[in-house]
Amino acid sequence: MNIKITGDLVINKSYTLDSDVIDFFKNSDLNIVNLEAPVTTTTSKIIKTGPHLKSDIELTRKILKELKVDLVTLANNHVLDYDHQGIKDTLQFCKDYDINTVGAGTNLENASKTFYFDTSVGKIGIVNFAENEWASATEKRAGANPMDIIDNVRQIKESKLKADYLFVIIHGGHEYYNLPSPRMQKQYRFYAECGADLVVGHHTHCISGFEVYKEVPIYYSLGNFLFTSDNKNDDWYTGMVLEIEIKDHNLTTKLFPVQQQKSTFGLSMLHGREKDIVLKRVSAYNKIISDKKSLYKEWKKLVDNKYNNYINRWSAYAYIKNRYVSGVLRRLGFTGLNIRAIAAQLNLMRCEAHADLSKEVTQKYLEDN
Repeated sequence: MNIKITGDLVINKSYTLDSDVIDFFKNSDLNIVNLEAPVTTTTSKIIKTGPHLKSDIELTRKILKELKVDLVTLANNHVLDYDHQGIKDTLQFCKDYDINTVGAGTNLENASKTFYFDTSVGKIGIVNFAENEWASATEKRAGANPMDIIDNVRQIKESKLKADYLFVIIHGGHEYYNLPSPRMQKQYRFYAECGADLVVGHHTHCISGFEVYKEVPIYYSLGNFLFTSDNKNDDWYTGMVLEIEIKDHNLTTKLFPVQQQKSTFGLSMLHGREKDIVLKRVSAYNKIISDKKSLYKEWKKLVDNKYNNYINRWSAYAYIKNRYVSGVLRRLGFTGLNIRAIAAQLNLMRCEAHADLSKEVTQKYLEDN
């Protein structure tokens, strides 16, 4: 049994696929792709930070057919960009072209369903969920299956009772950071302890490393697969396809690097020296991941690097649209920050009880306005 899993796919501009990419997927029994953007024509957007993404209908249909995609994972931070209708259209699009879906739905009950494949090697279950960033489904609202440790573990344990092999695919992590945070490693390992036979991550737009924890492979990020948007980060254009082989009750995994060309978005498999360079990078990340102190050291570097960016988000000046006004205020020494306010905001995030209310109140405010 041969299975392929990729990272993020967004097609809204023309692209090309090298023949070796098409052949690589053609020789697979099961292909799984993360469909990162809704396939819809609606123009109704949700209120959010960051870009609103949309997939081109015909180009997306074409590539899913070319790659013989059997299942798309939809639990990601962009699936709800075009509101309930965007998700409804995406689900209908997939149904029309006989493509299975997992990880999103018209409500939480539908979004959190496990998908099962009956295969020659047994039943394979796919659990898919995403970090809570603008797209999470609720009992009444469409969206992605949200990351919630209790719900996720319950789903994993219940699904494992029905499946011979259970794959957990997670959309999360820190963008353009090639390593998991210590929290991510602890959490993904816990999912492995609770019944996952494989854990796979994407979202960061860059490749990461992997480890085998208690005989369970954990791949922290496959990077982009094909994402037809220009980006200043070179890592945006390098991704990995994970190949899984199941034979004689043994599960083995292997990485195959891919490269998309800037501006033309031509996608090809990497070979020879170029392939070796990517795999050596992965090996270097693996070494850090395997050492708790090294992983924490790299994490602290990221915290230091992001310090000003994140602390300034708590400043009232971050939301002044006129950059000249905000610039003058900053030059005069007015930061818009207050130590007591920062302490209170930390408590609203850190304390579970306060966080519960903070999320509900702010969500209600957005819905009412």
